[in-house]
Formats: sequence, C-alpha cells, structure tokens
Amino acid sequence: MSYREQPAPGRLLLDDTVLLTAVIEASQNLQSHTEYIIKVQRGVSSDNSWQVIRRYSDFDVLNSSLMVCGISLPLPPKKLIGNMDREFIAERQRGLQTYLDSITQHPLLSTSLVVKKFLDPNNYSANYTEIALQQVSMFFRSDLKWEVLEPLRDIGWRIRKKYFLIKNKEQPKESYVLSWVDLGPDKFLSDKDLQSAMKLLTGLSTPYLCPLLFSSTSESSALLIRPFSESGSLRDHICKVKPREMYLKKYCNPKKSQGLELQHIKLYGRQILEGLKMLHDSGLFFGHLHTSNIIVDDDLCRLLDVENGVLGVPSVLRPAFTQFRKINTTESIDVFCFGHILYEMAYGRPPEGVPVDQYPSVPYTAVVSVLQSILSTEACKSGMPTVSELIKTPLFSDVQLQCSEKLQIKLPSRLKEALKTAKESLEKRLQEEQRLLHQHRRLTRAQSHHCSEEERKKRKIMARKKSRQTACENEEDVSVRNNNNSGSGASSPPTCPSSPTPPSTTDRYPSLYNSSVSY
Repeated sequence: MSYREQPAPGRLLLDDTVLLTAVIEASQNLQSHTEYIIKVQRGVSSDNSWQVIRRYSDFDVLNSSLMVCGISLPLPPKKLIGNMDREFIAERQRGLQTYLDSITQHPLLSTSLVVKKFLDPNNYSANYTEIALQQVSMFFRSDLKWEVLEPLRDIGWRIRKKYFLIKNKEQPKESYVLSWVDLGPDKFLSDKDLQSAMKLLTGLSTPYLCPLLFSSTSESSALLIRPFSESGSLRDHICKVKPREMYLKKYCNPKKSQGLELQHIKLYGRQILEGLKMLHDSGLFFGHLHTSNIIVDDDLCRLLDVENGVLGVPSVLRPAFTQFRKINTTESIDVFCFGHILYEMAYGRPPEGVPVDQYPSVPYTAVVSVLQSILSTEACKSGMPTVSELIKTPLFSDVQLQCSEKLQIKLPSRLKEALKTAKESLEKRLQEEQRLLHQHRRLTRAQSHHCSEEERKKRKIMARKKSRQTACENEEDVSVRNNNNSGSGASSPPTCPSSPTPPSTTDRYPSLYNSSVSY
C-alpha cells in the first residue's frame, strides 16, 4: 500500500550520521556587532565544505535550545561594554571555538537538529514535523479508525523521523505509536521489493521482535504503526527515565543510570542474540542495534525498528564502526553494536570510545571476557565473533529461555535474492567509506609527521649536510680545474728550494697506468 504516489522533488539522500566539523576562520566587525565566519566540513573530504556566518546572539540562541540536555556547555559569557575591542573579540573567538568543539564532538548533541541547522542551514531548513503531519493527515483521511492523541516530540535521535501517539477507535483503551520516517541513503531495494519486505515484517509474530501492525511506503518515506510500550526501552530502564521525554533530556546527562544485575545481563543478552540470529539466518539485515531499539516488558527483550535496514536509514553507531575496516558486514555491525549494549548493561552508560582495553572493576568477569572479544583493540583489528559464537560463551550458554524451539522467518526466494543484493550494496558503500577514511588517516599521519618538530630538525640537519657536501664537491672541482690549467700552459709556476717538485705525468693520471686506483 502506498499513501503517496509521487516522491518529493529534488530529494537528497543525506547521511545524517556523517560528522560535521566546524572551525572559526575569521571575524568581521560591522557597525554594531561582530560576525564570525565558520568553515564547516562534512566527513573527511575538504571538498565537502562551506562557510556560515554567525553572530554571538546566534550562539546564544543555540545554547538556549541545548539547555534541555542538562550539560554545562562552555559558551563564553555576554559582555555589553567593550565587546567590539579587538583583544576581546579574539578571546571570544577562541571561546566560541571551544564551544563548537564541545557540541560537534558530543555523540548526541552533534546529531540534534538544532546543531545541524546551525552549521548546515541549506540541508536542514525543512520543517520535518510539518512534513510528517501532512503525510499522517493523508493517511488518516484514508483510514478513519485511527485517531491522533498527541505528538511525541523528539523522543528519538533521528532527525527525519517523527512520532505520534495514536489510538484505534475500535480499541480505545490500547495505545499505539505511529512513526513517519524518510527513506535513507542505504535504501537499495526497488520500490516493489521494499513493499514486499515491509509486508513480510508487518504482522510477523516472533518472541524477540517487536510486532509491526501496519506499514505503508512511498517512493521517499514510510509510515509505521506498532504498539506503544509504557515500560519503555532498555535504555529507559538503565537510565531510569520516562519513555515520553525528549531524548536529549533523558540520555545526555542521566542522574540515576545504573548497570543491571548479572541475571538480567545474561537473560537480556541471550534474548537479543537469539533475535539477531533469527534475522541473520533468514537473510534479513538489521544494523541498528542499540539500547533505545530494544523494548523490555516483563523480562522479555524485543528488537525494535528491524525494518530500518531495508528502509536504508543510517545507523546511530555508523561513525564508530566506519573506523574499523574489519567491521564491514551487516553481521559484524550487529555484533559490534551488541558489544555497546553489553557494556551499557554492565556499567550503566555507553563506552566513551572504542576500542576499549581498560574496563572499570565489576564483579562479572564473564561479562568483561565477552566485551574484550568485541570492543578491544585486537578484536576491532582482527574481526568480530559471530552471533552463534557469542551464544556459546559461558555468559549466555546456560540461560534458560521460555521459547526453546528454533525460530525462523521464511522469505520468498525472489525477496531473499533482492535482500542479498541490497545487503551487498550496503556493505559496498560502507567499505568504500572505510577506504576513504583509511586513506585520509594515512595522509593526515604523513602530514603530521612531516610537520612535527623532530622531523623539521632532521630535515634541517640533512639540508646542512647536503649544503656542506655540495660545497666540498665545488672546492674539489675548482682544485682539479686549477691543476689541469697548470699542466697545459707554456710556462711553469716559479719554484723555490722549499717547494716540492711538480708531479710527473704518470702521477697526475694514475688511472691510465695503475688499474688498482679509481676515482
């Protein structure tokens, strides 16, 4: 079923997970204020860069929008008198650069719409809430049994995905969540195959997948309905927050987050792995595993948004796994993401960075052993274990599951082949991005080495040696030419008793008579 027949004109498949970097290159004083010229770059290519001009008041508005996160950000203070002084402007520019670095390097703030719009207004000027409302209204006009209760504003990190709490008029006591999402850059299925895949996922009943009750796709977006869980996601449980709150407020600086008990780590981990194994065995690809995409209800974990893979939207952890060339398949991506989940369940927070070789003390050595097999430097360089291998580890092998039968999803052969081709295309895009990143790193290291103080000293020493060597060679050439000139003239230089006797002809050209001598 398609609720909209035509794609959005001039649609741009932009990967919102590609990091933006920002450098204040200069400032310029106008009559009553100062403007800061910021160079913004997407990803590692300097060709993909542009300039934006911002005043201090723009930074202040941005900071006000981010205050909900509960983090004290280093915005320089306001100054009413003397704010046009040259030294003050230079100092403020340094402070604003520090502020930009703090938000562009933060994993949640950097992906927020207000930050993207501040740095890249051309690509993020659209009102996505209004677009979503238009599509949802069109859907409700075609199916009158649904009714919107309230919008769920910014409960998720994804910019091009909006949520609404709805109810079915025939079942007024049940709550559902409707989500509208733009298709992403990794959508490689044809429209027909995408509709077939969504039809398969809709109504699929398995213990470890959150049910999808309704789905509809167009050429550019999808509309989805599933039950709303008041108990929230696994991350909500860990952070002890309410599911309906804004994600920046919930997750940026949680005050009560706490790791889980070992029994829950084992149970939840095994259930998640069983869900992944079922997807992998069937030929479906996921790549979007994180604690906010896992619903927990009565000690049962269910994977959420399993349709994200076929919809082509980018993974929240894409900036992390693109750093490692061995993580280049959808299966290895899922295992890498599982390592982040396991870390968060154990310590109550995501890892600050990967690889992780030092682990805070916990009483669960079996957990640390599995974490090392996924998140350590060695694991990231040599490759991930498989899901089946993780299930067999001592941490998960003895977990008793309520559902003991083998779970499987049967796919039509045509769809299975289409999914295989789409999966290969997705992995190819990832591998190309990893290749470019690796190339950029090598170039950066070479430039850094070339510009290092020690290297500059070495080059100076080599230059001096070469200069001395050249000078010596020049002196020898002059000496040889002088000697040649003295032997070819009609007269000889004056001699005195103390002067040595001029060398004979044979001594002057020894190579002609003595083969053991060489120049």
